[in-house]
Amino acid sequence: MEGSGEEPFYIAVEGNIGAGKSTLTRLWGAQPGTQTVFENFAENPFLPEFYRDPEGMAFQLEISFLAERFAQLQKAFEKAGLFEPNIVSDYLFAKSFVFARNNLGPGEFDLFRKVFDIMNRVLPLPNRMVYIHRDVEYLLANIRKRGRSYEQEIRPGYLLNIQNGYFEYLRTVTQIPVILIDVENYDFENDPRVLAVISEFVLERNHPPGLQKWQLKDLMRD
Repeated sequence: MEGSGEEPFYIAVEGNIGAGKSTLTRLWGAQPGTQTVFENFAENPFLPEFYRDPEGMAFQLEISFLAERFAQLQKAFEKAGLFEPNIVSDYLFAKSFVFARNNLGPGEFDLFRKVFDIMNRVLPLPNRMVYIHRDVEYLLANIRKRGRSYEQEIRPGYLLNIQNGYFEYLRTVTQIPVILIDVENYDFENDPRVLAVISEFVLERNHPPGLQKWQLKDLMRD
């Protein structure tokens, strides 16, 4: 893994709900010297209420996630040292911005953004980010499969809005490589060859700053 020698690395894994972010983070985080950061969504008391009442609970949800993500990442950077210098996170801090812009009204989002901007200046950027893209049908099937009761209210239109919000944001990121891979229905959790192809492409190759889009099926043929 690039950076696992002399220079530590920090990689953010992103994607829509149900794309496989946490799975890929767990697989990469199994390497020696690597600590993982997983979002504590299950402990957020506002999340089930949000899916039942999006308009009424959106601000509480987004502010609570913002605070939790900031605290998690700060703790990870403080912990990074001799034995676990490398970090793989299953979210980018700017995820808070993407979801808040989709879920909040103009006045609430303006207030949210002021707090977000202050926190965002404090946190370092990842060395690179990978965005795992899946189509909405796959996402819905995976959401049903993993069986989280509060997620069963998620509708295709919501996932499409989140997807478009990510795409809009990723086009603005110019400081670091943003590697968007359409993985289609490939199973990187249970197929070692698929995982090896993604890992080699994302972690071992040099990538220029900015957004780059790839099809996994093309990488599999290389």
